[in-house]
Amino acid sequence: MRLYIDPGTGSMLFTILIGIIGASIYSMRMLLIKLRFRISGGKIEANDKKIPFVIFSDDKRYWNVFEPICREMDKRGKDVVYMTASEDDPALNNPYKHIKAEFIGKDNKAFARLNFLNAEVVISTTPGLDVYQWKRSKEVSYYVHIPHAASEITLYRMFGIDYYDAILLSGEYQAQDIRNLEKLRGLPEKELVKIGIPYMDKMAARFNEMGPAPDHPRTVLLAPSWGQSAIFSVYGGKIIDVLLKTGYHVIVRPHPQSFKSETEMMEKLMHDYPESDQLEWNRDTDNFEVLRRSDILISDFSGVIFEFALIYDKPVIYTDPRFDLSLYDAWWLNTPLWTTSALPRLGRELTSENMENLKDLIDSCLEDPRYAEGRRSVKAETWEHPGEGAQRTAAYLIEKYEELTRTEGGK
Repeated sequence: MRLYIDPGTGSMLFTILIGIIGASIYSMRMLLIKLRFRISGGKIEANDKKIPFVIFSDDKRYWNVFEPICREMDKRGKDVVYMTASEDDPALNNPYKHIKAEFIGKDNKAFARLNFLNAEVVISTTPGLDVYQWKRSKEVSYYVHIPHAASEITLYRMFGIDYYDAILLSGEYQAQDIRNLEKLRGLPEKELVKIGIPYMDKMAARFNEMGPAPDHPRTVLLAPSWGQSAIFSVYGGKIIDVLLKTGYHVIVRPHPQSFKSETEMMEKLMHDYPESDQLEWNRDTDNFEVLRRSDILISDFSGVIFEFALIYDKPVIYTDPRFDLSLYDAWWLNTPLWTTSALPRLGRELTSENMENLKDLIDSCLEDPRYAEGRRSVKAETWEHPGEGAQRTAAYLIEKYEELTRTEGGK
């Protein structure tokens, strides 16, 4: 009798095997690095003075997540070391007296620095702690994870947040999913703290100050993500053709990664659909203004859906990304993704069957009052403590630092 393993389980086992092999190889590398440090007389970070607070960002695009927190920590007079793996990170030129930012190298060089870090509290958006390259330093007392979007916490690659000590959340459904994962994997319970969403608080405050955009023609923003399940990979230029037929003003804002990973496709689309009075291509670094002057958003699985719907209070049209969940934490759970219940409350689904009726979809989303009520209910579920995110995060980090140092001092 042959042993049968279903594809999902096989994928999970393969992921675990690769993780074990990767961890073993990286442990050997770390041993060699330590020996090189010792032989050369170099100092390992763990021998230095303990840093109270460290923020680690693996990419410059997460400055928007951390900037409100940095501002609040600076206001409270707390010294923070901001370590970034992007040499052009805006954080390196931050205006805050108590926030010291430094570029620590890219990829393995950054992780080698972090693996010997001597700090009390480390906060990061980066998943995979203690799974692949980034190992828990024995000289770090506490690791805190903060998500970079208002949605599922289980759509990280497997084991992405298992080895953090605490997770900062924005909704109860996220907490329930984490607790279920912990039970299934036999993990100790992490500290779960619902603080809200600091970067969305900042965007909302900015929008409230600026107000809605001046009167303009009805405007549709097409803002897809990138990859095989994204809108342009699935529909190509057909969706632009259909949008132009609506007669509405159309803004196309591709994901920045598309211009790196899908260069040929993007060049062809921009050549076939040049800018005109009706069509514009947008690549602004700051998406605030383009979201403000758009009346409706069409996207796939990009986090911009929740920003647009919940901050700007406007409807969306979304596509089904048809995720293969076998690589993600969500695969372990028997409960459906929260996103699948949230999206129908925010707008309508776009399919190949109804694409030719896209104008009717747009009009119904803009005119049907049920989507306004849907946005209110989704916001209540995924954005607790609106306007308080940075303050609650700073208060938690400071309280945790004081708790840890009291405990260490009493040893």
